[in-house]
Amino acid sequence: MSDSISVGGGGFMYSPVEGWGSGPTGHELGLVSAVVTDSKDRVYIFNRAPETAVLIFDRDGNFLDSWGEDIFVSPHSIWIDADDLLYLTDTGDHTLRRCTTDGSVQQTWGIPGRTGAPGAPFNRPTWAMTAPSGALYVTDGYGQSRVHKFAQSGDLLLSWGEEGSGPGQFKLPHAVWVDRNERVYVVDRENNRIQIFDSEGVYLDEWRGFQRPQGIFVDANDIVYVAEARPGVKILTLSGEVLAEWGDAGDLPGQFRQFPHSIWADSHGDLYVGEVTGHGLFQKFARIHA
Repeated sequence: MSDSISVGGGGFMYSPVEGWGSGPTGHELGLVSAVVTDSKDRVYIFNRAPETAVLIFDRDGNFLDSWGEDIFVSPHSIWIDADDLLYLTDTGDHTLRRCTTDGSVQQTWGIPGRTGAPGAPFNRPTWAMTAPSGALYVTDGYGQSRVHKFAQSGDLLLSWGEEGSGPGQFKLPHAVWVDRNERVYVVDRENNRIQIFDSEGVYLDEWRGFQRPQGIFVDANDIVYVAEARPGVKILTLSGEVLAEWGDAGDLPGQFRQFPHSIWADSHGDLYVGEVTGHGLFQKFARIHA
């Protein structure tokens, strides 16, 4: 941890942890598409390049394991539920998979290598998560401007969205989060906003003031963390009030090379931010507690 560098603001100050996550040869962190932590604070990184795999580290950055090298084509997002089941989207083969933490595939949505019918799942899906009710939401994504909602059984319940910049329209729905009240937050990247819907896809509100938002995470205290491609990180309340933000382009600890793509907080409040750039970068930011 760097004692001389801190980022953030107010009650959300962090210190970058230099050198975190140096995997062995063949398992280096490169183009990091997404990151989550499990109930034991193990860190799961969806690595797109140079190795297409899920890389697993402990919270100190020690490499533990990897899997998925023969499963995924173009990793995009990873999300984990309360039972430590992982949901992973693959924009390269138009699928969403649910896997155990040791890499066993439990269920696959979509047909590998084949796009769905127009408006139907999937055409390069970007993100997925389950709501407190058990419903599954998927943003879809690079190939079309849709959000899909599935029942716990896996059946498609509804879809909404179309190309555009009006309410309920999207220009690259890039990520999704569902809060404890079943409100659905859709990161509408190229429209520089986050739109908010009810569980039936009815538009409620939107937050502006972002510069190409990419990833979203909401913690147990209803604090919202957003990774932006400006580049930077923004921390907000569920009412949209900005609590802290930082971001500078560069190669120094705490800076970002180009495109923060995903963000997650562990049980200690430490943040993990992955970037998708030509050279790649992954950083851990340790929460500074007063």
